[in-house]
Amino acid sequence: MFLGTHSPRLDEKGRIILPAKFREELAGGLVLTKGQENCIYVFSAREFEKVHADMVGAPMQSRQARDYNRVFLSGASDEVPDKQGRVTIPAPLRSYAGLDRELVVIGAGNRAEIWNAQSWEKYLQEQEQAFSQMDEDAVPGNTQK
Repeated sequence: MFLGTHSPRLDEKGRIILPAKFREELAGGLVLTKGQENCIYVFSAREFEKVHADMVGAPMQSRQARDYNRVFLSGASDEVPDKQGRVTIPAPLRSYAGLDRELVVIGAGNRAEIWNAQSWEKYLQEQEQAFSQMDEDAVPGNTQK
């Protein structure tokens, strides 16, 4: 499981050093793809297979499902970290997420997310107010009533 907030930097070759806490889970390979809110999703290869299996189950007749699958999968790149835990983020994904040198990598349960540091701070400020006011009906997975 991916948890926490980390602040690595993007090097001049477009590489990021993965947070030490994430390296074991991602050592066998990972998939980078476009995430929502202009971040990059980082899945272990094993988790990406599960996500893809769920996507294959979506009805082809659904335009929304087709559109989502196209954007999600066309931006995907499978990568293997080097011995130092570095992985190259392809230029199209760096552009999509507006990445520059300062990054934030967050754990989001089954995936990590890579954000432009300023975009993350803005997103977090906007969402923390709503988070503190969220009632029990809106909390994902809350089955207690």
